[in-house]
Amino acid sequence: MDNDAIIDRFTAYIEGERRYSPLTVRNYRHDIASFAAWGASEAAGGGTADSAEGGFDLCRVRGEDVRAWVMHLSDEGRMNNASINRCMASLRSLYRYLRREGIVHTNPFAALAPLRTSRRLPRFVPEEDMSRVVQSVLDRLGGDDARQRRDALMVLVIYTCGLRLAELTGLDRDDIVNSGSVLRVHGKGDKTRLVPLVPRVAREIQRYLDTFSDGKICRSDEKALFLSGKGRRISRSDVQRSVGRLLRECGVNGKCSPHVLRHTFATHLLNDGADLRQIQELMGHTSLKATQVYTHNNIAQLQRIYAAAHPRSHAERKP
Repeated sequence: MDNDAIIDRFTAYIEGERRYSPLTVRNYRHDIASFAAWGASEAAGGGTADSAEGGFDLCRVRGEDVRAWVMHLSDEGRMNNASINRCMASLRSLYRYLRREGIVHTNPFAALAPLRTSRRLPRFVPEEDMSRVVQSVLDRLGGDDARQRRDALMVLVIYTCGLRLAELTGLDRDDIVNSGSVLRVHGKGDKTRLVPLVPRVAREIQRYLDTFSDGKICRSDEKALFLSGKGRRISRSDVQRSVGRLLRECGVNGKCSPHVLRHTFATHLLNDGADLRQIQELMGHTSLKATQVYTHNNIAQLQRIYAAAHPRSHAERKP
């Protein structure tokens, strides 16, 4: 079995049996194909296990080949450690599959530990800034510009429901359920969750839906909730541009993206006393560990408040 056949077979497995999202499937395939291309280049120069045969076989990879690949990615800052670890995770998954299928009997990644990465706190919009954004969004929802109304509603839905970018673009009109009070979200791993809608958001969604029948702006066979200018399901890149532009227009500093709004949703819930398990369920996290990262933002906020307000927080003051 050649490398292309292995990649195709593994891609079909994670897509059909594991039900990974299209984005995850694309990333895994890209990582593995990049590794195979690097290996072929190295083999041509005599640097891998297959150099004698003039080729590179994914089934004959050695631990030293993997270490050389990691060094290649690290050299001259081609990739940071977090990105390298993501690529390694894709390949670990491949070799678990190949061992399970009896195609290979060793794991070249067995002795290779993930690289150290610095823990980065999720970026979020402070509550006072987000209040300004929400007010601007509500003002735009009352306007006549269809694109501005769509963009404003997308920002409101992401912030009040904590959606991932792919979850937003995957929403259909019939995902508004329970008399319009609940949003059915299709998350990672083909898992579905129900997220309650704030009454004001539910009303704005209904107003938006009414434009489908009143204005006939979508194609008859289109079921997506959010549409592009051509009346088709909006793309991920369109959402990123639209959301980023609106946040910047509202004066938000730093990174402006849909995922920042998702982080903002979780951080604001935690700051207002929500339970971690509840936040985990609302965000569709499989593991509580993924949700616990927001507690660091909460602690950082408390430290800033302490430093600003406590009379003994300054080093020059004696206890």
